[in-house]
Amino acid sequence: MSDEPMVRDGEGVGRRKMLGMLASGAAVVGLSAASPAAALDGVAPEKVAETAVPEALFAQARLRNYKARRSSSWDRSGGNADAVPIEPGKSATLLDVKGAGVVTHIWFTIATEDGMHLKNLVLRAWWDGEETPSVEVPVGDFFGLGLGEYFVYQSSLTTVASVKALNAYFQMPFATSARITITNDGPVKTDSFYFHIDYVLLPSIPADLARFHAQYRQAAPPKSVMDDWTVNWDKKVNDLKNLDGKDNYVFLEATGRGHFVGVTQAVLQNQNGWFGEGDDMIFIDGDTQPTIQGTGTEDYYNGAWDFNSKPFAFAHNGAPYITGDERLGSRYCLYRWHTESPIPFEKSIKVTIEHGHGNHRSDDFYSVAYWYQTEPHAAFPALPPARERIPRIFAVGGAGAAKEEGE
Repeated sequence: MSDEPMVRDGEGVGRRKMLGMLASGAAVVGLSAASPAAALDGVAPEKVAETAVPEALFAQARLRNYKARRSSSWDRSGGNADAVPIEPGKSATLLDVKGAGVVTHIWFTIATEDGMHLKNLVLRAWWDGEETPSVEVPVGDFFGLGLGEYFVYQSSLTTVASVKALNAYFQMPFATSARITITNDGPVKTDSFYFHIDYVLLPSIPADLARFHAQYRQAAPPKSVMDDWTVNWDKKVNDLKNLDGKDNYVFLEATGRGHFVGVTQAVLQNQNGWFGEGDDMIFIDGDTQPTIQGTGTEDYYNGAWDFNSKPFAFAHNGAPYITGDERLGSRYCLYRWHTESPIPFEKSIKVTIEHGHGNHRSDDFYSVAYWYQTEPHAAFPALPPARERIPRIFAVGGAGAAKEEGE
């Protein structure tokens, strides 16, 4: 037993021993053994509370130094016609603002007789007077609805709420101006396009901010590397090797400096079987072999075992729409956000995924890549015409495939 006298306040443990216990406990959790007492030594009493309390406790109460604004479709007459119509071939301007700021939230809902308006309406955005848009995406695909159909889901950056309410929460900074439009590429008038674009205005923004980008791509269908579907099919597929990603589907190819934050992908199966044996492969700054290599499509989307054919939606990852049980005509919508650690690049990035193991399958792929980078950005691939963006089944050969195009 220690000979050290026990100095007590009532029945408590001696204060000297208690401080020692606190120091030991702090060391276990990685804190300085000198805290909390030594850390506050010499701090004026009126500053003690401010020094000891974590900033998170004050975050909601901190006074803001920006101006909150919204561009919306409200009826300028004061009536209840709170939407804008969009004729075929025409565009509507949703935001046109000068100065510095950040777009923080986008909300749309749409009323139209066009059954494929999610594919026919195209969202575009320009920052700081650039000549070509940094965002060019069919409106449904931008919000993760890549097959032209609505479903409800929630993630950290995009959500679809009841009923047919499209929301995005990406931060989109601009230094001198921002312009956002919607264009009707379809044959039918959009009767009512409702929108809110929430943004803040600032005196200026930091010089080290990259600009938000979103790019649409599709392969309907990608070409299979299989030249013979009749002889030893299973063995041939399993023997395929792919180390350089030559025939992979490309989500994104960009030059400059920036970071990749995620992707949404839609798949329409053109043949039976599991489509998702393809690995993700990401090439950074000119690497000729994958800098980042995955183990399968469902693994990239942070699920496992074919998702068990059950939809799910979480903050960072999801497959919120699954139909068809891995057969011809099955449909999937998927997303993965790298918000826990965006993938940086200094000179270039190429984000790809196999379509089947070693690219042996030819299912329809539709995707949107989301990233931030310095300007100017590389030219985007030409947006496919509206009729080619409409999902449909193709005859591609292979087990369980359609016999005729459109079957």
